[in-house]
Amino acid sequence: MSFKLPDLPYSHDALAPYMSRETLEYHHDKHHKAYVDNGNKLLEGSGLEGKSLEEVVKGSFGKNAGLFNNAGQHYNHTHFWKWMKPNGGDDKLPGKLQAAIDKDLGGLAKMKEDFTQAGVTQFGSGWAWLAVKDGKLIVSKTANGESPLVHGATPILGCDVWEHSYYIDYRNRRPDYLKAFLDHLVNWDYVDEMFAAATK
Repeated sequence: MSFKLPDLPYSHDALAPYMSRETLEYHHDKHHKAYVDNGNKLLEGSGLEGKSLEEVVKGSFGKNAGLFNNAGQHYNHTHFWKWMKPNGGDDKLPGKLQAAIDKDLGGLAKMKEDFTQAGVTQFGSGWAWLAVKDGKLIVSKTANGESPLVHGATPILGCDVWEHSYYIDYRNRRPDYLKAFLDHLVNWDYVDEMFAAATK
């Protein structure tokens, strides 16, 4: 199986003003495409050809840095586009997800606070995450292209805090970008779908 750049699930200007057309053109059409193209070259002869994307990510972690960086970012971004939608960020969450956030993370407001803190304090490039680990929700952060997938957890929401994700729209105001992501862009239905799959 080779990597393939997924189409955006909305138009390039659908997330404005919180994420601009220009950002999506650079981020999806150029950055994500480069991870796919480089990942496909590095997949050849790696011994991981024919594996699922998740298996390639896990199988290359700590063993094949070049392949891992590109496969990891391809995995992260494939979900990132689906973790957003026009008019997202509603505070009315699907019932089971809301109950788990209340139980494990002290409610949605506290989860947003901790998620923002994770993203703001991730030094340099990386991601902030909501993930399922040992049946419970956790908030975490990772450097570069890593995800909870390689740390024994299943990501159900991630926000890219590499500068290319926000610099055009927010310059150096990473906290404002994270707030806009959580309040206006998150597709909680997709988060719920991943939560259901991770806890069944």
